[in-house]
Amino acid sequence: MTNLSNVTWRKSSRSNDQGQCVEVADQLAGVVGVRDSKDLAGPVLMIAPASWSAFVAATKTGTLGG
Repeated sequence: MTNLSNVTWRKSSRSNDQGQCVEVADQLAGVVGVRDSKDLAGPVLMIAPASWSAFVAATKTGTLGG
C-alpha cells in the first residue's frame, strides 16, 4: 500500500467552488493518486501514470468516450 501521509494534493487551476472537483497527487512513485476534494479522508484511486496521461489528453481534446 502506498503511504499517502506526506503527499501534496493539488486541484486544477480551473477548479471552482461548486464542490465538483478532484485532487491529484502525481509525485508518487509509479502511480497517480486521485481523490474527491470534498472527502479528504475518503478513498484514493491509484492510477498508472500512462493511463492518467491518456485520460488527461482525452479530456483536453474532447475525445473521451461517452
